[in-house]
Amino acid sequence: MQRAWKNFLGEALILVALTAPCLAEDGAGRVPVPHPPKGQGDHCVADTAFMRRYHMMMLVDHRKDAVHQGVRTPQYSLAGCVSCHAVKGEDGQPVSFASEKHFCRSCHSYAAVKIDCFECHASRPETPAKAADSSAPPGDADAERLAAFLRETNLRESKP
Repeated sequence: MQRAWKNFLGEALILVALTAPCLAEDGAGRVPVPHPPKGQGDHCVADTAFMRRYHMMMLVDHRKDAVHQGVRTPQYSLAGCVSCHAVKGEDGQPVSFASEKHFCRSCHSYAAVKIDCFECHASRPETPAKAADSSAPPGDADAERLAAFLRETNLRESKP
């Protein structure tokens, strides 16, 4: 009987030792998770759990609407995300995607997900002074080039 009691206590002690780290409230010994900085606005375009799961789908849908259909709305734009979630560096200026402090990098580096958004788009919000310096309305040169391209394409298609 005494031997059975010792075996029981030994097994219980092993069980407690193995499960104690899992029950720890401070998360000691667990895999660290990213803690992205909070956005600057009062609230995001959707709740946090939804955005963590579906932000890429929302950006892709917005891109499809903007690029393929010409529908541009500021609600789900990448520029809106970048301006609200800009993280400032030691110099007080927003950091670029090259910095590990960048909002997007905090999770995407952790998850080993390569994003290519900032190969074309700005990873920092545009400063108002920089935007005001432009003398021509934004997109005029682009519109002219697009019109020339379309004229050239239509001429090619109309030739037998």
